[in-house]
Amino acid sequence: MTAFTIVLIIFIFFYTAGYSLQLWKEKNKLGSISVFILALALVVTPFFTVLNK
Repeated sequence: MTAFTIVLIIFIFFYTAGYSLQLWKEKNKLGSISVFILALALVVTPFFTVLNK
């Protein structure tokens, strides 16, 4: 179950980071930075909550 959770988190991170890259290309730099911070929060948060064993 833990491996599935980690893989799911990685896929969500790459999808969100890709969206952030697309926003950057469209010259929406503030939105891009905000979405990338959200992507980083998606990676960090589960290690303190769900995966804390």
